[in-house]
Amino acid sequence: MATDTEPYVHLAWLRDLHAVVARLNTARGMAETLQAIADGAIATLGFELAAVNLVRPDGDLLVAAVAGNPGAEALMAGRTGSREAWNRRLSMGEDWDGLRFIPHTEGWVLDHDDVPQWHTTGPAPRYPDEWHPMDRLFAPMRSFDGELIAVLSLDKPRDGRRPGRWGREAIRFYAAQAAVAIGNARLRANMQRALARLEREQEALRASEESFRQAFEYAPSGMAVAELGGEAHGRLIRVNDALCRMLGFSASLLRRHSFADLVHPDDVGVLLRTSAEGGRAELRLAHRDGRHLWVSLRNSVVADTTDGPRFLLLHVEDIEERKRHEQALAHRASHDALTGLPNNAELRQRLGSRICARPRDPFAHRSTDAFEGFGTPAPPPYDHHEHVLEPDAPGADGKGLAVLFCDLDGFKSINDTFGHHSGDTVLREVARRLRECVRDDDTVARLGGDEFVVLADGLGPADASDLAVRLRGAVIPPIHLDGRSVRVGASFGIGWASCGRSIEEILQSADQRMYIEKRARSHGRRRAG
Repeated sequence: MATDTEPYVHLAWLRDLHAVVARLNTARGMAETLQAIADGAIATLGFELAAVNLVRPDGDLLVAAVAGNPGAEALMAGRTGSREAWNRRLSMGEDWDGLRFIPHTEGWVLDHDDVPQWHTTGPAPRYPDEWHPMDRLFAPMRSFDGELIAVLSLDKPRDGRRPGRWGREAIRFYAAQAAVAIGNARLRANMQRALARLEREQEALRASEESFRQAFEYAPSGMAVAELGGEAHGRLIRVNDALCRMLGFSASLLRRHSFADLVHPDDVGVLLRTSAEGGRAELRLAHRDGRHLWVSLRNSVVADTTDGPRFLLLHVEDIEERKRHEQALAHRASHDALTGLPNNAELRQRLGSRICARPRDPFAHRSTDAFEGFGTPAPPPYDHHEHVLEPDAPGADGKGLAVLFCDLDGFKSINDTFGHHSGDTVLREVARRLRECVRDDDTVARLGGDEFVVLADGLGPADASDLAVRLRGAVIPPIHLDGRSVRVGASFGIGWASCGRSIEEILQSADQRMYIEKRARSHGRRRAG
């Protein structure tokens, strides 16, 4: 290295130093950068041996690059020294304004620790600044925030002297620039890793999107993507072929609608109750031909990877056949197989839904003022159940729920004479005639055999009697059986449903009145004969 008395040499050396520093930042990777630092130290700092000790993530220091001596490189490169041993080195000796010089008189205590090193013995220095083979010089390299990232070890100065003021400044400058180069190399490495990770993620995303597209497009059941939230909530963005075939619409037509537009009006409440965060429901969707199909709907929320807009993924499965089967089973369980009328169990269910076990309080229609002066509190209010009363009961309005019990006259003889097949035909025809004589809200049920019951609400006694006459008149006309005509009559007993009475009591009351009428009509015919 030039002496302090040769400025022109210093200038030339500075040019060389800047050229070396420039090369540090052109290295392509971390390993190449570290080796360039070691080589540059040999080329510009006037030492014959240089090593770069890089701080690893665990804190220990790895000899990552060696220059100037193949023997030293073979001995030291790739080996690791503990952080504790390095901390001891960087706290010993003389502090040269950031550099650490450990003279041979102190460094002997470090000969047997775990830090890789290259030193030889030699005679005592002949003059004060002569370099001894056991002297040690370290240049710590730190990041901008002061964190130690590497240490540059220097040995064997070419002029045999300890560096002077100019040489120390050069080492400090070089170490600072080398630290910047290491930081840049790490930044480039991190960016390359980030770019590689981003590329892998994008590739995975592309593969995922392609997988979703194929699963969406070729799914055997209907699928759709709808907007979630905002003014266009529920608007269909994307539909697959299966949904188009299921509903009979083209994809372009479906995308003009909100999903709610396709739902049967009676099922909109079901749709609204279905959680937008992932719900399940069974409802009906409109077909292009005007009918409605039963479907099983499952939905889930899908958000994009950048936490942008969220969408609703709808999975629609055709359950029309299952629903028809369920409805057929339910109808079979609640309706008579021969006539299609509600059966005994369904009749009792409908009647039971109208009455309760408590009779209506006869004072419930009076105000609480009516009880003042009697010393007793007014009766507690009843719930919101609308109590059923007989027409002539206190507080009634003259109308009630009529229960008409019907038994056919002469049916047994038809069964005995023409067989059960003909009897079944008669029962089906009687059922049809009874249905046609009542209102849509009334119930005509078959109890079994030739017994029928009619429930008709909102009738007074005269109305119920008129209905019984109409029903009897509808039953009497001839019924044609395989080229012959037969007749049956009908006897009706009129009872009234009311709260506080059991279903059995109500039906028995109407049945008893039917038998009274049947006997009266039988006696009348005998007297007439």
